[in-house]
Amino acid sequence: MTKRIEVTKAPAPLEEYVEHFDPLFGKSNQRNGFRRYVEGLLLPSERHKTLTGVMNTEPRVGAQLPRAQALQWFLSEADWDERKLQASRLQLLRGDPTTAPTSKGVLVIDETGDRKDGHKTAHVGRQYLGKLGKVDNGVVSVTSLWADEAVYSPIDVEPYTPAHHFEKGEDDPAFRTKLKIALELVNQAHTEGIPFRAVVADTFHGEDRPLRTGFRDLKLGYMLALKPSHDWWHRAGTPGSLREVAQSAGWKSAELPGQWVPLTRTFRDRSIQNWWALEIVAGPYGTDKTERAVVATTDPQTLPDLTTWYLVTNLPARTACPVTGHPLAPANLEEVIRLYGLRMWVEQSYKQVKHALGWSQYQVRSDQAIRRHWQLVCCAFSFCWYHASHPCSSAMEDAREASKLPVSPEPEVVVDMTATGKKNQPGNRISSTSVLAGGTTGCARVVGALDHASALLASVVRAAPTISSPVLA
Repeated sequence: MTKRIEVTKAPAPLEEYVEHFDPLFGKSNQRNGFRRYVEGLLLPSERHKTLTGVMNTEPRVGAQLPRAQALQWFLSEADWDERKLQASRLQLLRGDPTTAPTSKGVLVIDETGDRKDGHKTAHVGRQYLGKLGKVDNGVVSVTSLWADEAVYSPIDVEPYTPAHHFEKGEDDPAFRTKLKIALELVNQAHTEGIPFRAVVADTFHGEDRPLRTGFRDLKLGYMLALKPSHDWWHRAGTPGSLREVAQSAGWKSAELPGQWVPLTRTFRDRSIQNWWALEIVAGPYGTDKTERAVVATTDPQTLPDLTTWYLVTNLPARTACPVTGHPLAPANLEEVIRLYGLRMWVEQSYKQVKHALGWSQYQVRSDQAIRRHWQLVCCAFSFCWYHASHPCSSAMEDAREASKLPVSPEPEVVVDMTATGKKNQPGNRISSTSVLAGGTTGCARVVGALDHASALLASVVRAAPTISSPVLA
């Protein structure tokens, strides 16, 4: 067997991490491109994580440099499979006891919308972008991630393609709604054997009855948010929505709570919040019915919007299981609140960290290149957890040794300066090495990749959801 060509190593322990993926890349330039791309995503930068930003080159002139062109080829044209990359990443996560998914966690479904100009990019269109809170031109992706109180891991991502990209619009057999994509992601995670206690998602998913039916058909538990105005048929003069039932639950004070049950949420920094929960017994919901509805809040008197949850779940109450023989394990109110609280990973840190790693900052148009970029961001994100669970005492020394390696000089690039002003004469030659640093692995700043990964992880942990209460341990 021919010996593989060695490539410039990334700083340890990043090199230890990326070595696991080497069998997926048949050529040395692919293995090198993978290292440079992930390394560039992890490095702190005031610039966007575009191809020139990842390679630390000047946007206009630097885009013509061989190292930038090589990364463009790696992302768009090279013959490697991003699905195999994802499978290897998940296998690595599942093989580590500190990051392996367990049945105590949840599968969080969410969507991310990012603004993109033009009309030639795959999946682009005018649609609601949650990041902006309005309809604009952009790309939306549906994501799944596993989470518990200690750690969370991105599982999969799938782009949503607007109807106008299809010949028959929404009637085209290939068209999929965001909700259908969400169900497919959940089914895929379940089929691949990723354990989780329940599927957790926001009101967009919770208000869709066919989606909830789909989860029940898969015999999976779910914990989904509903709108306060969520209602049902009711007789005149009786409460007919979740908010109305909550307001009529007999609350007077903490000493006279009526039907409200006190709960204590303990956060990672050991701070404590007092919450109140209400089991809804009205309309189609109840402990003896297919679905339960629960309202949780910090103040039953005012039901503040920011700290009040209206939830629907198919996890049975503890009193119902002996009678019904439900296939899913029962969940009391503490468990219901704990499970939905894990969704705060997404709202408070996951999106911010994704964008810090350049999730939406790709400058490619093809479907394959966009999918590859997202999977590479997931690899960089997963490395943060890998770095935390695999301390390497020689990491900084190895990185500094790598920084001493000589950097091959870049060829000069001829820049067309016509019509750029009197001071810029045609034929001027600008050396790329005079613009910016020679490369990510050619200077001591590669150590920053490790520091930035640790800083990102620290920001995630600070925003972590509540820890398990003693009652649930």
